[in-house]
Amino acid sequence: MAYTASLATTPGRPGYNISFRHPCRLDSKGKPGLKMRRGLGTDDKTTGEELVAQMNALLKDEAWWTIARYQDALQAFDKRIVDAFYDSIQAGVRDSYEIRNGVISMPGKADGYAKALFVGTTGAGKTSLLRHLIGSDPDQDRFPSTSTAKTTVSDIEVIPAAGDYRAVVTFFSETVIQANIEDCVVNACSAVWERLPEDKIADRFLHHPDQRFRLSYLLGSWKKDKPAEQATDDWDFGEPDQAAAAAATSDEAISTADAEKLQAKLEGYVARITVLAKAKGEVVAKELLPDPYSASVEDREAALEIFQGELFADEGFHEIVHDVIDDALHRFDLLDSGELTHRSSSSKWPLMWAYETDDRTEFLRQVRWFSSNFAPSFGKLLTPLVDGIRVIGPLFPVFTDHQAKLVLLDGQGLGHTPDSSTSVTTHITRRFSDVDAILLVDNAEQPVQAAAQSVLRAVASSGNYSKLLIAFTHFDQVKGLNLPSYAYKRTHVLASVHNYLSKLKEVLNGPIVAAMERTIDDQCFMLGALDGPLNGLPAGVRAQLKALIAFVERSVEPPPIPDAQPTYDPSGLGFAVQRAADSFQKAWAARLGLVVGATLPAEHWSRIKALNRQISNESSVEYDSLRPVADLVGRITEEVANFLDNPVAWTRPPVDDDEAQQAIAPIRQVVFSGLHGLALHRLVDKHLADWRRGMEHKGKGSAARRAVDIRGIYELAAPIPGTVNSGPALEFMRGVRDLVRAAVEENGGTMRS
Repeated sequence: MAYTASLATTPGRPGYNISFRHPCRLDSKGKPGLKMRRGLGTDDKTTGEELVAQMNALLKDEAWWTIARYQDALQAFDKRIVDAFYDSIQAGVRDSYEIRNGVISMPGKADGYAKALFVGTTGAGKTSLLRHLIGSDPDQDRFPSTSTAKTTVSDIEVIPAAGDYRAVVTFFSETVIQANIEDCVVNACSAVWERLPEDKIADRFLHHPDQRFRLSYLLGSWKKDKPAEQATDDWDFGEPDQAAAAAATSDEAISTADAEKLQAKLEGYVARITVLAKAKGEVVAKELLPDPYSASVEDREAALEIFQGELFADEGFHEIVHDVIDDALHRFDLLDSGELTHRSSSSKWPLMWAYETDDRTEFLRQVRWFSSNFAPSFGKLLTPLVDGIRVIGPLFPVFTDHQAKLVLLDGQGLGHTPDSSTSVTTHITRRFSDVDAILLVDNAEQPVQAAAQSVLRAVASSGNYSKLLIAFTHFDQVKGLNLPSYAYKRTHVLASVHNYLSKLKEVLNGPIVAAMERTIDDQCFMLGALDGPLNGLPAGVRAQLKALIAFVERSVEPPPIPDAQPTYDPSGLGFAVQRAADSFQKAWAARLGLVVGATLPAEHWSRIKALNRQISNESSVEYDSLRPVADLVGRITEEVANFLDNPVAWTRPPVDDDEAQQAIAPIRQVVFSGLHGLALHRLVDKHLADWRRGMEHKGKGSAARRAVDIRGIYELAAPIPGTVNSGPALEFMRGVRDLVRAAVEENGGTMRS
């Protein structure tokens, strides 16, 4: 492929910029040639053309395409050209957690701090609970943000401690944000293809399909031709309109003049998207769907996929994407405090923002720009660009004078998955080994539904059940003539927990579940009225919160180390791997639509393609609830857990089942942690080229061919062992066996040769 650069201007912005496809950066299909655009810092056309000529010379000679030639390039080309080319390969991939550690260190057991990881379904009240634990007023502080929708989209780490208030915020890479914006533009173009009205096109543009990336926070809400609202009295539930009240007094709200400018900008984007999509759509439809009314569903879907592919090849598409990126960058200009650090000395894309003050009100006002979902501020918020926030300061609860040493870790909600077999995202499970308490926040009105069941299943099989707490929110809404008192209500809620644990015995051996059943009642806490004022909690809720904090504080105490240690025969591991691989393969064959009559429904081709795209461009290994790495980790963990429950011998017989589980639990935890790396390596790293080939399919039947290719990856990555085994199957079994052996021996057990 020949790489060339071109000179362009951006409407409404001064100066020239340069556009080119970068030979060392991967595009949305995982192929070299990511579309780049960089400002040249000049409004002189002649100078711009000279700089473009230099870039073309650099792009023509592959000898320059390595970071090792950076210093030589500075001698041969203008620094603006060198920065535009090398910056994106110079910064590399950096661990955002470690970046935050470099500014605010994460305390741990050595410092007397206990870490609690918040896990729960969207809307269950995770963040409302966090607010009470850090003394954050829901009306005045509004940090962290709450909503019944998917609100928390980044990691939020709160360290209550004496002293000044400090914050560090890290951002997603430009590549990740660009991929999300591309998705939004493609979906908006697809709305044009489907002949949807303008407001639906705008909605597709402003809201990513997985609902976690919202351009409306950055670009403002679509307000053109809104249908007349129904009479307010028709929907008056007697509750104050908190958003309207806050907007009336907030200096963070967008002014009327700014809102009009944002709307005009949005209308411009929608118009450009409409023109682009109609032009591409007419060409594709004329060639593939001359008579759309008689075309089959398969023909129409094949045409839509080709249409979407053609968009990525269009320069106008990439101009829209980069204009949105530029608009996102301009939101950082609104920051009036703190220090913004960029990914390199020449990069415009920010790496992190840090801030320190002794003024609580001002501190929260500044941090809200990175975490808020405050609708009146849409158009100024940076929330979608943030991947992590860490704050430290005197953020203590008001319901107690006790200032516990806790680290509170909040993150994305689990979503309302319809099937309890759906695995918990590895973004959450890989943190199990690093925390002292896993706080599952669940809704007492509808307790232990599918997502909560998935957490319980993962916690049990991974040996982390001693870390588990369950906070049941909305307990004040548990009502009924058959529930006259607190005791009846608590028993009603706990019955759902025990019912699921009984069902879990179908998946896991009895000893694990029995160990949980013996202690689970003492690990559950009933909470209500968390969405109200800090000082309005009933005495019972305050007592439960104090008990919850005490539980987390005790979690730093080392568990008892029994002197009874297990011995295992590795021959049984082969059967465990066989069952795990078989379960994984069957579930994904159903999702890919390759088997009929399975319990799991087939996923739509567009979701499978979205997963393929995420993996191909290395932006993620998951798409919404499609989580192959988490699924493989989960299935192997469960089968290995059953294997570990049946040692062939002990150094001495355990006193009871509890002692046996105490000896086995640390082994499970080490295995679970190690399986994350093994599954990622086998499913993604070793087959990245195969995933990228899956993006090359187009036209009629492409979805089926892609599904077959993905199944082929799974069959090589996690083959089902049998009587006669292939090289990949032997390698797979050896990898699991070595991991389990190391975990057993690390914790004092023995694995026979």
